[in-house]
Amino acid sequence: MSKKDSKDQERFMSFVFRGKEIFKPLNTGFIDKRVGCIREYVANIYFYTKENQTIMIDAGYNYDRLAEKMRWLDINPKDIKDILITHQDTDHVGAVEKDSDGLFRQAIIYIGRIENEYLEGRKRRKVLWGLYKLPQVYIDNKKVLIDDGQVFYIGNIKIEAFLVQGHTWGHLVYLIDDAYLFTGDTIWFGADGGYAFLNILAEDSKLQIKSLKKLEEILRKRKLKLKIITGHTGWSDNPDFAFAHTDEICNALRRKPKVHDCKAPYDGYDERDDTEENARKILLDKY
Repeated sequence: MSKKDSKDQERFMSFVFRGKEIFKPLNTGFIDKRVGCIREYVANIYFYTKENQTIMIDAGYNYDRLAEKMRWLDINPKDIKDILITHQDTDHVGAVEKDSDGLFRQAIIYIGRIENEYLEGRKRRKVLWGLYKLPQVYIDNKKVLIDDGQVFYIGNIKIEAFLVQGHTWGHLVYLIDDAYLFTGDTIWFGADGGYAFLNILAEDSKLQIKSLKKLEEILRKRKLKLKIITGHTGWSDNPDFAFAHTDEICNALRRKPKVHDCKAPYDGYDERDDTEENARKILLDKY
């Protein structure tokens, strides 16, 4: 999606969701010593550092302030050699799209084998109950295609991928070092816990719920102590909260108090409270 398309989406989404108490992005800063976060409007991208190696999880919008906010975290774009992509929506791949600023031209992109079909034009991304097709995304970076259940390493960082279909046909979530679960657009934290992600953006809402329940079953059997980190609604280390309502989908347009949250900003696209000073001195609270 071009810079113009990204700007158009910003204006449209800000208008549609203003006052809905729905998006709750984290501000720029650190969750802990390993995970850094950048806010791009209503979306978050993440950086995971271990033994002086940093990988990036999702690539955000085609966003003008990314290099600036990376400086707030003392991360140099040139040091990013590997980027995990949960799915190909423009708020998750914008910084590696063909017409982006090219901060990560040399980085390797890890993306699901099924999700890659969108990038190759064999599938078209549909939203609004299949009524609207999004523009095709073009990425020139070298790609590594990842399968469901695949375990791989980037340096000494262990990564396990799980296919969670529904939001898109090939959406992956990434479990890193058996301690951090990056969920992209699969879980939506409402006021009383996690729901399946927004209904209006799902390729298949019923499949989304089914896939998420399967992921929950796998993770609960392992009894891991996890930080569960979402793309738009913060993070939690409480699995009972994170998976509280994953048999329901978040209805973005219906005013349901438990899904909508009075703690959410009036306009998620207003970034005035995202500052370098806070990014450097305040750890980001869990949900």
